[in-house]
Amino acid sequence: MRRSRIAYSAAEMAWLETNQDMVISDYHRAFQAEFSRPDVLQQNLHGLRKRLGWKVGRDHARYKGRRLKYTEAEIAWLRDNSTMEINVWCAAFRAEFGHEDTTPAKLHSLRKREGWKTGRTGQFEKGSVPSTKGKKMPFNPNSAVTQFKKGQLPHNHRGPGHESVGDDGYIWIVTDQRNPWTGASTWRVHKHRWLWEQANGPVPQGMVLKCLGEKSNPDPSNWAPVPIGLLPRLNGKSNRDYDRAPAELKPVIMAVAKLEHAAAARRKTKSERTPT
Repeated sequence: MRRSRIAYSAAEMAWLETNQDMVISDYHRAFQAEFSRPDVLQQNLHGLRKRLGWKVGRDHARYKGRRLKYTEAEIAWLRDNSTMEINVWCAAFRAEFGHEDTTPAKLHSLRKREGWKTGRTGQFEKGSVPSTKGKKMPFNPNSAVTQFKKGQLPHNHRGPGHESVGDDGYIWIVTDQRNPWTGASTWRVHKHRWLWEQANGPVPQGMVLKCLGEKSNPDPSNWAPVPIGLLPRLNGKSNRDYDRAPAELKPVIMAVAKLEHAAAARRKTKSERTPT
């Protein structure tokens, strides 16, 4: 339900029109002091001024919000001293003009709106020396409690021999070999491949290790090298899901897959040799 529009007397309307260019908060405060109308809020006066098309006569591109609380002399002082550090600038302004409600944040916003440059970039200049160079951090018992001690390892450190199970069910192990990709002093690898290569040497090129039983069994006897191209013939898409098949059927599925793979390889070789 819409509220009824507030009625103003002729004297109130005359006063409001005469003082229409005041800042809205001062406008409302002065109106209340003159006529004592507790039912009239700031938004009521703002709405009235908009409905009647009364212009406040201010350049809104330059003056925003409470910008007009500063006199021209104050603005001149602020502009001339705008290169000061913000807290020092604010303290000096308050000491000079007595604006206790002025804060560094307000002056920072004013400086940004006016485009006053401080001459500072926020970056260290080339050749500048840090103020703490060569100084040791003073001892503080509270901060010392949380500092790393010499030789201390982080809580998530995992050294050689640590094992974990991946989302796919394969076991990972941290070895003491240097990681050839990152240079780290340890290397996290699949445990079944690590043990198989320790017993049989590197996996031949073009081959991968296929689990013959359970993935959780990393014993080399449970893994056999097979051609990479054989894997699609063993997965579920080939209607013979090797990993989910009963143990007694797995040797048969593997033998059929190897025969099909070998036959396909021979056909490919024959077609490549046949002249077109």
